[in-house]
Amino acid sequence: MRALRAVLEVLRDLLIGDDWRITVGIVAVLGLSSLLAHHGLPAWWLPPVAVVALLGGTVRAARPRVRPQDPAA
Repeated sequence: MRALRAVLEVLRDLLIGDDWRITVGIVAVLGLSSLLAHHGLPAWWLPPVAVVALLGGTVRAARPRVRPQDPAA
């Protein structure tokens, strides 16, 4: 039972990692690319655009939030 739990934890860390939104984005891009290809539309452009968007979202989320100074203080 411990071995199964260890394998599941490794898979979870591998798939989800630090940011679950990246995993959801990758799954969505793969599904959408498959859907586009199935309908005969070009899908080669979607993964690079998704990488830029996902990376930008991750960097934006990791930035520290700065609050404006209170002028009355």
